Amino acid sequence: MNDLQQDIRAVARIAAVPTVLRVASEISGVRFAAVARVTESTWHACAVEDRADFGLRAGDPLEVATTICSEVRDSRTPILIEHASSEPAFCDHPTPKMYGFESYFSFPIYRTDGKYFGTLCGLDAEPLKLRDGKIKDLMALLAELISLQLTAEEASSRDREALARERERAELREQFVAVLGHDLRSPLAAIVAGSEFLLELEPGEVERTVLERIESSGLRMHALIDDVLDFARGRLGGGFTVRPEESDVGELVAEVLDELRSAYPGRELRLSDGHGVKAAVDPARFVQMLTNLIGNALEHSPSSAPVDIRVDGSAERCRVSITNEGDPIPEQALPRLFEPYFRGPDSAVDSGLGLGLYIAAEIVRAHGGEIRVESGTRTTFTVDLPRTAGVAVEAEIAESGQELVEG
Repeated sequence: MNDLQQDIRAVARIAAVPTVLRVASEISGVRFAAVARVTESTWHACAVEDRADFGLRAGDPLEVATTICSEVRDSRTPILIEHASSEPAFCDHPTPKMYGFESYFSFPIYRTDGKYFGTLCGLDAEPLKLRDGKIKDLMALLAELISLQLTAEEASSRDREALARERERAELREQFVAVLGHDLRSPLAAIVAGSEFLLELEPGEVERTVLERIESSGLRMHALIDDVLDFARGRLGGGFTVRPEESDVGELVAEVLDELRSAYPGRELRLSDGHGVKAAVDPARFVQMLTNLIGNALEHSPSSAPVDIRVDGSAERCRVSITNEGDPIPEQALPRLFEPYFRGPDSAVDSGLGLGLYIAAEIVRAHGGEIRVESGTRTTFTVDLPRTAGVAVEAEIAESGQELVEG
């Protein structure tokens, strides 16, 4: 669709235009009124009020050189004719004779950026008193009203186009999530299961090394896919849904540490006595959050340094803190630490997608809690949760300005 057709359709979508044309016709007395799109080379009727059987319909063109609207376009000033055949300026003008009118008006219509759009024009075969001050002022106001309506329609059109594009992107996201959730995870699960089966057959040293790499890479890919799925579901509006139940927080932390000690042999993970500290948490999501935070601490601390985990609380709150040694987090990075896809300047190239801290923070928020970080000689992440389940148990993903699929 070209620009001219878009302009004609834009005017056609403005519900007020037919009423404006009827009002212009009644006030002035002309039996034909129109909104015209006028360029240097074209004249097209966009909307018409025709009680004179003039014969023009919306979309119909005229030779622009034969219209007085072209003169309005050039001068940017209204033209009013009361009796063409007796007025010196128009008695010999070819246009009134060609179209058979005596009275005529044409007022310019502009876009919001000041560019010329066209005219509000009208004509009649009979002479009419059009230069009356009130009529002229009212015609100018009606032309301005059309300009404002045109501006609103153009803005609405942009919004509709943006909405259509967003729907297309949403469909792509949904397809992307479907691919991750089934088409990738299913064959990946088969690869991991196959490698585990072959490892049980007591292969040789070389074969075992290869199979262990396949298994560990498959498990790492599975974790990355889970992270992206969590993020994608949140961005699509599902949020992080949690189902809190009374749990022993100290026991959950101990379970996570046992798993991480197997994954990080030789690393020292120290847990303060958190036995008996209970809170209403979703066990699976809570474990996911802890794994992300403690894994982050292990990644960003020297291999010889311990990571300390402390669990305590009050009558109403439960706190878990994870402390590690290592270089402090740069001050400029702190505000972005929990944004998706953000990785610190010292992160390894293969350290992941940068979703771990973001997902951890959203899980905490889904529980109605808070997460804080302090970094100096040591870095400490503190998770502060209510002991009892809050009213809202679903996190609405914060607007981050990041798109799951760019473009």
